[in-house]
Amino acid sequence: MSNTKTLHPRNFHNNRYDFTALIKSQDSLKEFVKPNKYGDLSIDFANPDAVIALNKALLSHFYGIKNWEIPKGYLCPPIPGRADYIHYIADLLALSNNGKIPKGKTIKGLDVGVGANCIYPIIGVSIYGWQFLGSDIEKNSIESVLNIINSNEILKENIKVKQQENSSNIFVNIINKDEKYDFTLCNPPFHKSLDEALAGNKRKVQNLTKQKIIKSALNFGGKNNELWCKGGEITFIKNMIKESLEFSKNCLWFTTLVSKKENLPFIYKALKDIKAVEVKTIEMAHGQKISRIVAWTFLSKDEQKTWAKNRGN
Repeated sequence: MSNTKTLHPRNFHNNRYDFTALIKSQDSLKEFVKPNKYGDLSIDFANPDAVIALNKALLSHFYGIKNWEIPKGYLCPPIPGRADYIHYIADLLALSNNGKIPKGKTIKGLDVGVGANCIYPIIGVSIYGWQFLGSDIEKNSIESVLNIINSNEILKENIKVKQQENSSNIFVNIINKDEKYDFTLCNPPFHKSLDEALAGNKRKVQNLTKQKIIKSALNFGGKNNELWCKGGEITFIKNMIKESLEFSKNCLWFTTLVSKKENLPFIYKALKDIKAVEVKTIEMAHGQKISRIVAWTFLSKDEQKTWAKNRGN
C-alpha cells in the first residue's frame, strides 16, 4: 500500500512504506510482511496484530520511540494521518510567529481524549519538541499512556496526563485558570453507536483490502469512548465549542478533527454563536478519505502576535 501524495509536505510518510528498513527497526513486523498481488511488500491491513506491529516499527524508525504497547482492543491509529494533524497545527502556530514554526518546551498542547496510544503527543514531542497534557475519561487509557511515557526517555519530561472525572466536561477540570495552552487538539468519537462504528469499520477494511467483508470486526481496535458517544461527533464538538468560551484567554487555538462534512454548517453556527474571532478550516486528504481540522480563536490578530512573542519563539 502506498501513501497518498496529498499528505502534508513535512510528513515522513509521503512515500511507500520501506518495509525492509522498518523490519530493521522492529523485528516483530517481519512475520506480517509479504508480497501483495502486485509483487510489492505489504501487510494485511485487516489484521489488527499486523497494524500494531507496523505502528511500532514506524514509531521506532521515525520518532525514536522504542517501547510502545497498547492494551488489547484499544484504538491503534494510522500514524500518517495523525502526523498530518500535528504538522498543520505547527503551520497554524507559525501564522502569528512571523511565519516561523515555534519549537521547544515553551509550546504546550492539550490532547483531548489522548486514548491509550498517546500518538499525537508522541509525534509533537519527537518532531517539534513541544510539551503536552493528555486528558481522557478512561482510567485504563491514562495508565497505558503513563506506561508509554515512563518507558521512553524522550517523553518523560514532556507529556503529562490527567483523567477527566466527568464525562460531560471537556476542558473543565482539565485546564486550570492560570494555565496557557498554545493549542488544543481532538479526534472526537464520531459514531453515535456501536453498530454505526462497526459498519464504518467494515467500509474502511473493504477500502483497504478491496475485498468484500461479511463479518465486521474492529481491525484498528477501539473502545466505546474512543469510537462513539451519544449524539456522535456533532454533539461532542458542539459541547467542546461551548466550553471553549470559558477558557478563551487560556488558549491561542482550539482545534478539532471533523470527519463528516455535513456537520460543518452546524459547527460554524456554534462558533458564530459564541463569537469566535477567527475560524479556519484545514482540509486533509489520506488516500480517498478527506477529513478536516476546524480551528478557532478568541484572540485578535494583535493578541495572537503578542501571545507568540510572550512564548519567546
